[in-house]
Amino acid sequence: METVTGIGGVFFRARNPESLSRWYAEHLGVRQPPQTYDDDPWRQEAGPTVFAPMGADSPHFGRDGQQWSLNFRVADLDAMVAQLRAADIEVTLHEEEYPNGRFAELADPEGNPIQLWQPTGREAG
Repeated sequence: METVTGIGGVFFRARNPESLSRWYAEHLGVRQPPQTYDDDPWRQEAGPTVFAPMGADSPHFGRDGQQWSLNFRVADLDAMVAQLRAADIEVTLHEEEYPNGRFAELADPEGNPIQLWQPTGREAG
């Protein structure tokens, strides 16, 4: 059976796409979309990716009507949280360490939920 090899893009609606794209680049290091086919896109490091449809009533998404969320892997959650807080971005660090790692949550300027994940154990690669 032929299978997909990974996620080739994440596309979503935004009230101000240019500003939001700059925010992701500045604060999370996700390069802005290439302007030409000669420009390089953002490249993620190899690692685990969870693809999980969730129940319509899942509290994972925060607000009613939110259809998606992003989870980014990070190498050093404490450093990332400190960096974001230094930029006056509100971040909630989970107190609990889970079997698969540590987590923090924030929202982008348009209110879209973002989860940061520092994998541990088997998931750390």
